[in-house]
Amino acid sequence: MSRFCIVLAMFFLCLNAEEAPKAKRVKKEMTIHEHTRTDYYYWMRNRESKEVKDYLNAENAYVDSVMGYTKDFQEKLFKEITGRIPQTDKSVPYFLNGYYYYSRFSEGQEYPIYCRKKGSLENKEQILIDANKLAEGHSFYRAAGLKVSPNNAILAFAEDTLGRRKYTIRFKNLETGEMRKETIANTTGSVVWANDNKTLYYTVKDAALRAYKIMQYQLGSEEHKEIYHEKDATFSTWVSKSKSQRFIIIGSYSTLSQEYRVMDADKPGSEFHVIQPRKRNLEYSIAHYGDKFYILTNHEAQNFRLMSAPLDKTTMENWSEVIAHRKDVLLENIEIFADYLVVQERKDGLTHLHIVPWDQKQKDYFIDFGEETYTVGLDVNLEFNTKILRYNYTSLTTPDSVVDFNMDNKNKNLLKQREVVGGYDASLYKAERLYATARDGVKVPVSLVYKKSLRKEHNPLLLYAYGSYGYSMDVYFSSTRLSLLDRGVIFAIAHIRGGQEMGRHWYEDGKLLKKKNTFTDFIDCGKYLIENKYTTKDMLFGEGGSAGGLLMGAVANMSPQTFKGILASVPFVDVVTTMLDDSIPLTTGEYDEWGNPNIKKYYDYMLSYSPYDQVTAQDYPAMLVTTGFHDSQVQYWEPAKWVAKLRHHKTDDNVLLFQTDMTSGHSGASGRFQRYRSVALEYAFIFHLLGQVPQKK
Repeated sequence: MSRFCIVLAMFFLCLNAEEAPKAKRVKKEMTIHEHTRTDYYYWMRNRESKEVKDYLNAENAYVDSVMGYTKDFQEKLFKEITGRIPQTDKSVPYFLNGYYYYSRFSEGQEYPIYCRKKGSLENKEQILIDANKLAEGHSFYRAAGLKVSPNNAILAFAEDTLGRRKYTIRFKNLETGEMRKETIANTTGSVVWANDNKTLYYTVKDAALRAYKIMQYQLGSEEHKEIYHEKDATFSTWVSKSKSQRFIIIGSYSTLSQEYRVMDADKPGSEFHVIQPRKRNLEYSIAHYGDKFYILTNHEAQNFRLMSAPLDKTTMENWSEVIAHRKDVLLENIEIFADYLVVQERKDGLTHLHIVPWDQKQKDYFIDFGEETYTVGLDVNLEFNTKILRYNYTSLTTPDSVVDFNMDNKNKNLLKQREVVGGYDASLYKAERLYATARDGVKVPVSLVYKKSLRKEHNPLLLYAYGSYGYSMDVYFSSTRLSLLDRGVIFAIAHIRGGQEMGRHWYEDGKLLKKKNTFTDFIDCGKYLIENKYTTKDMLFGEGGSAGGLLMGAVANMSPQTFKGILASVPFVDVVTTMLDDSIPLTTGEYDEWGNPNIKKYYDYMLSYSPYDQVTAQDYPAMLVTTGFHDSQVQYWEPAKWVAKLRHHKTDDNVLLFQTDMTSGHSGASGRFQRYRSVALEYAFIFHLLGQVPQKK
């Protein structure tokens, strides 16, 4: 093409930048259960197609054209957000096998530096890897799974340079500082050392990116031996090591059942022993201490109970009850120490840490946190013989905190609270816990935070939710969020069904053939906030990502008039087509979450809410949709197709924007600063719809 033609093409591109792209329509029919769906945008699934990439780039150009006038405001937001992040930062060190391990950031750098010190924090620092140097030449970089051999001599770590979560394992000699030649590609990034310092175990992925094989490798050799093959496509597998360092553990998991097998870590290559063979709807996890395995299970216990079993008799008939099932308490996790058992429990939507002495003469107790709404969770606790429990704590007004708690005298030692550069005064903000009544009478918790100086009625409000996989969307502090709160926006989290905030039943009432409860809960929470004058329909915004993006798509179809705008990131919106395609990552393993559409009753129900299939000729709220081209969990074509179909059918003039990061995956851009470019765009979009984007004078 001549230079004149290139310039002319660029001129016409700019000339038409104000017009939304219109994707071509190519008819494709798909028939199952004697029902035919027509998909006019199926052609977008070709990742290598220049036409697809051109379309995505045209959508990006349209975003730039519509939001171009907010560029200065976005830059201000970006600098404001990143300006609250300490240029230099350091994680709280933890002690393992003679060394203190931590990571730190240097000024202006995007990636962490992983370090250790021998014996004392006063000793000389040894850099394990500097991710900034390893990231050079890559538009995306993530290091993960750092594991040091038991003799402290060799580091194994994994890196992803594409964003598709396919990691390559590398090795470094920590005595010489040299990288070893061998690498292992196509792994999950998880590495486990046997106790001989030369044998390790790792997990590989199949064509659909399912973790399906555990391999054994001996350092310096060329043999990679298959140890376990998970042949059931609805299960995935992983490998880990017990806290006691005594066992190598292989886990197989699906949505509704798990299975574990263990091997003596001192005897690599020996046989793995199954703890309890898998059964439909039997969930359990294991921990080792002394002469027993401790088993957290839902066996005859919807909210789980804790059992124990001898090391040589681990099947269900040998289980003894340690903590009984309770209808109002969900057992989430345990941590075992020499003198104490710590149980992470959930009651009335809040997590509690229950300290239970092994000595039954001593009384058990709960740690008091003193706030109405908060989130607490177990941190790194690698030692058995200690009185110190380390936990994480945060709330809507309390920055992330790492605390060492003395289980003997109950003293708390705040090791670190995340710094907010420029200062932060928690007393200026207020957090509340409300309960919205859903249309079936169920009370749905809503947590919100706002500036105390805010007027009492009718404010802009951003309502966030997830609502899938039993993942509890607990409250958390965000210094990023201050850019909304300080501009008069209320932030709220709807703890809708599909999560597990209120116990196991909360999850089960928001999945499979009850999935629509998730969507109606969110809509009803929004209407509750409007009715109680926290906001209005002209100032209410919905936000969700991934399965939360599915939520946004369903809500936009079902109740478009309730929301001023919708922010949907990496949205899972083409539910039926994806769940019928077992070549796509995550599909087969999620039949127990969404249903298997090869079975008619699940197909019909799924079709009735699938955002892509339910797009119709109606007015929609304004929307900003974002994705990553290399996303391994929700393929880029789902939001691309959805936006194209919305453009064809919607009857309103509300703005619809679609941005694709052509260099990232499901989690967005790598690096601690650049990821906030997308946040600045999202915030600018909200203020754009409110008509509150400041202009230069």
